[in-house]
Amino acid sequence: MLLRMSTLLLKTLREEPADAEVPSHRLLLRAGFVRRAAPGGYTWLPLGKLVLDRVVEIVREEMWAAGGQEIAFPSLLPREPYETSGRWTEYGDDIFTLKDRRGADHLLAPTHEEMVTLLVQDMTGSYRDFPLLLFQTQTKFRDEARPRGGLLRGREFLMKDAYSFDLTEEGLIQAYDRMRAAYQRIFTRLGLDHAIVSAVSGAMGGSASEEFLATAEVGEDTYVGCTNCDYAANTEAVTTPAPPAREITAGPLTVHDTPGTPTIASLVDLANARRLGGRSDWTAADTLKNVVVTVHHPGREPELLVIGLPGDREVDLKRLDATLAPATAVLFDDFESRPDLVKGYIGPQDIKIRYLADPRVAPGTAWLTGANEPGRHATDVVCGRDFTPDGTIEAAEVRPGDPCPACGDGTLSMRRGIEIGHIFQLGRRYTDAFKVDVLGSDGKPVRPTMGCYGIGLSRAVAAIAEQHNDARGLTWPAGVAPADVHIVAAGKDGQIEAALSLAGTLSRAGLRVLVDDRPNVSAGVKFTDAELIGISRCVVVGRRLSEGYAEVRDRLTQERREVPLVDVSGVITAELG
Repeated sequence: MLLRMSTLLLKTLREEPADAEVPSHRLLLRAGFVRRAAPGGYTWLPLGKLVLDRVVEIVREEMWAAGGQEIAFPSLLPREPYETSGRWTEYGDDIFTLKDRRGADHLLAPTHEEMVTLLVQDMTGSYRDFPLLLFQTQTKFRDEARPRGGLLRGREFLMKDAYSFDLTEEGLIQAYDRMRAAYQRIFTRLGLDHAIVSAVSGAMGGSASEEFLATAEVGEDTYVGCTNCDYAANTEAVTTPAPPAREITAGPLTVHDTPGTPTIASLVDLANARRLGGRSDWTAADTLKNVVVTVHHPGREPELLVIGLPGDREVDLKRLDATLAPATAVLFDDFESRPDLVKGYIGPQDIKIRYLADPRVAPGTAWLTGANEPGRHATDVVCGRDFTPDGTIEAAEVRPGDPCPACGDGTLSMRRGIEIGHIFQLGRRYTDAFKVDVLGSDGKPVRPTMGCYGIGLSRAVAAIAEQHNDARGLTWPAGVAPADVHIVAAGKDGQIEAALSLAGTLSRAGLRVLVDDRPNVSAGVKFTDAELIGISRCVVVGRRLSEGYAEVRDRLTQERREVPLVDVSGVITAELG
């Protein structure tokens, strides 16, 4: 492959794009890899498409090596299969829906579990047809409320999704482990520093679930790691160790006048000043905060829910949504319509709506909390005596220093990452929905069990750009760069002709070559563009051409070497393997 910049559809930018929020977005726009087409939608320009194609090819090679068979579904799908699975309603506003000219409902595919299940139902009938691993590379659509970060969160994106079908749980686990290992190889080949963390399944359903996160400060996902063991989890999947059950030693519930204390801080100050309950050492952690949220269930009326948690914690709405999925929640603020919910003074005792408590609110624990009357709180409000939650819920924020739920000895540290892959043990959710049965080896019907494995391919390009850049521009890993070598002709005394000749030699040797043969462009601009584009090897055909030399530059280390022009092809070929 040989690309000439004199004819390439390429426009680099000197100024920072006004709407670019993160480094990858800024650099991919400035270097001419992508162009914004619509909110959450980007056009891949020639250099960007080359990177995307190399990412796709690496993923495809590893899918084949894992036993995958490639297929391709349409993006425009009928409503009926998603009605059968329940996800037409569960997805809510996250999917694009439309009607055709006959009035039939369709959606633009967010994922294809339903369709692949129907395909397997149609084309298999016996245990001899299993196990199966099917995968595709296809554009997916999500109606993101707030597209951001360029390729990191778009409304249209390229994804590799794979689906395994096995007849036993053991087979599913083996397929899952095989794909997990394949993903590790893929992300290593892509040059991505990544972590594997426990996750929640959300609208996908299923049991075991893990995310692959590319470490990045701009990542939307927060995950934790243990200081003592190898535990790692998305904060949405972190479980809270409950304190051991304890005997009730607190005195009777006592109500106190606490005017002007609608916040935890004001309550603690007053409680200590007045020695409520005979104490002057109250902290926010001793109080029970009760937060009202409105839960929106797909296809149902909204529901009010009260969440009880220690007063030194806030409700994490992402964790709450993950727990309630497919429902979503927002903070309730219309207290005038509910006089039974006294804002700032809500307590769990005698509450008339569903009440779920943080695991720390365990039987026997005593709290300072609202008395359900304006300006009044109560001490010694004991869980299991004065109130009984309807259940527990993981909704409180996770903080650095929290105990590890796995080993109990270490503490949690917080990190940020970009989700680049997600794998699920789906089980039989979809084969049950469509009643998929095949003939087993004993002549009896067997229902297959499924796994699902996704990689955000366009997002992976952005993640690579996030991890591989410096003050001058992008620094692509060799395996995904748009070209293997970038040749720059300084532009004088036959240098363009010599650069084109060298480019032809390298191309015939099997290398991907980008040559800057633009006339009437200064050498300084060409060098700046080369660093912005970020190909690892750059060859400068310049001032020493008359002596038979070219300069070979390493983009990352900035090392420069003078190499005889006749040896450049051999040197570059050897270095790139």
